[in-house]
Amino acid sequence: MAEDMGSTVPRRRLGKALRDLRTEAGITLDAAAEALECSRQKVWRIESGLGSVRGLDVRAMCELYEAATPLTQALAALAGETKAKGWWHAYGDAIPDWFELYVGLESAASRLRFYKNSLVPGILQSRDYALGIYGIDQPDMSEDDRERAVELRLQRQALLTRRLPKAPQVQVVLCESVLLRPVGDAATMAGQLQQLLRLSEQPNVSVRVMPLTAGPHHGTVAGEFVMLDFPLGNRSTPEPSVVYSEAITGALYLDRPSEFAAYEKVWSSLLTLTLDEEQSRQLINKIIGEVHHG
Repeated sequence: MAEDMGSTVPRRRLGKALRDLRTEAGITLDAAAEALECSRQKVWRIESGLGSVRGLDVRAMCELYEAATPLTQALAALAGETKAKGWWHAYGDAIPDWFELYVGLESAASRLRFYKNSLVPGILQSRDYALGIYGIDQPDMSEDDRERAVELRLQRQALLTRRLPKAPQVQVVLCESVLLRPVGDAATMAGQLQQLLRLSEQPNVSVRVMPLTAGPHHGTVAGEFVMLDFPLGNRSTPEPSVVYSEAITGALYLDRPSEFAAYEKVWSSLLTLTLDEEQSRQLINKIIGEVHHG
């Protein structure tokens, strides 16, 4: 699995460096595209870390932005590292571009924190629950694409038990409403809740429930999000942490220190209101009993 992560972080790093150079040079996205004789979309994709990048394009951009020669050489070399394909590429059209970047970042993270108020996070979903979600979420999806999307979701779960690199620490705060919201039939829901209990027994996975009695809180305003922290690896400073927040047609990747700090505050305040891990398990067990007898 280690090689699978190869391309996402270099792509993101390269994109960020090129975006910074362009901004410093005072060149707009449109002006850059025009000068480079390519589409605005292509420049945007490179800066967003979506897809591999040719050394040729990097050199042309660096020349346009008047970057120093050593930096140009370093960035052109980094372009070479963007070519490795992650395991998720096999799923092709079953996942949108903006989510492909997330899957790569998720694979590279050393710590993942999820706040969910509507559904169980994909990384903890059971097969039947995931199929149920895609049935509602993507009613026009072909049977094959739906299967592939669910397979991808299940494949992502492999990182929870990964040996090398070390499996990430995964902390989840789920609103009680997620546990009560039926997806599929009673058996699907009971199976999903049992899977949550099973996974929460792993030393690197923590599942905590935000009870309905907590009333309105910071998460109500912030909406759902994932916080990703990265290992130091062989660098002197780690890859910048990022907050991922998904919408129906795309996603936000927030990686400015001030933005991340704001979400750290939200996360801390959520933890003061949630049940602890043991109380959360008890509540999940109680709901399983109710689902079975409901």
